Amino acid sequence: MEQGKVIKNNNSFYYVQDATGLVTCKLRGRFKKDRCNVVTGDEVVFSRLEDQSGVIETLLPRRNLLRRPSVANIDQVIVTFAAAEPDPHPLLVNRFLVLAEWSEIPEIVLCLNKVDLVDSAGRQAALAAYGEIGYRVIVTSTKNGEGIDALREQLKNRVSVFAGPSGAGKSSLLNALDPALDLRTGEISSKIKRGRHTTRLAQLLPLAGGGFIVDTPGFSSFELEKIEPLRLAGYFPEFRPFLTGCRYRGCTHSHEPDCLVKQAVAEGRIQAVRYDAYLNILQEIAERKREYT
Repeated sequence: MEQGKVIKNNNSFYYVQDATGLVTCKLRGRFKKDRCNVVTGDEVVFSRLEDQSGVIETLLPRRNLLRRPSVANIDQVIVTFAAAEPDPHPLLVNRFLVLAEWSEIPEIVLCLNKVDLVDSAGRQAALAAYGEIGYRVIVTSTKNGEGIDALREQLKNRVSVFAGPSGAGKSSLLNALDPALDLRTGEISSKIKRGRHTTRLAQLLPLAGGGFIVDTPGFSSFELEKIEPLRLAGYFPEFRPFLTGCRYRGCTHSHEPDCLVKQAVAEGRIQAVRYDAYLNILQEIAERKREYT
């Protein structure tokens, strides 16, 4: 038996990296019977066949799981969004942050890309909005090289997933970090100002400086209905100090009186745009749950 990491999977084949190289594997039949899903990033135990292909025998415990798209055992997520073209959408960025918090990824970093397209005021507004929450923000530009070295250092010797809306420039950014990756990129549509989806599957890519990065398929919305409504507020870090003193047990922090979260918003200790995102996601979760019941 040998152990390795799933680098990618496609058409029922799993490409596993071990000490000797890349091994093409299939799943043992019981995985299908038990409906056990193996995803990119999983650590697995496999047996080697005579033709040097492999059969995955055991799925080792996961540290975490990014649910959409499915990637396991991530050290950090780089939530990437554009400073312009397309303009950043606060609700969409906040949805990505909630997904990352929900997935229990140890570190969350925001990357504000295409900063060459905005003036200093626009840049500072974006930095302040998320820096105040406590997230690290790295500003980058593939046009002039700004921030590329800082981002490269952030990725060193870690398994990092890049996530963000289509058109944020993730593939171009990864190519700037390591030209050997040679990822496909797409132009921004002149009509809808959104990027074409050029990444087709989630896979771990070795980075020249050490570690792996994941370029994930572009997407514009998440299905968050699996989140328990009463747990949602905990995925907003700045809400956490105010979650235990509300008047009503089980407060949803939306309509109840004597709510400390609402009071913090009124006093400016929680950003209104973040609270609005919370309410929007809370409503979506409720609507989705009604659809499935």
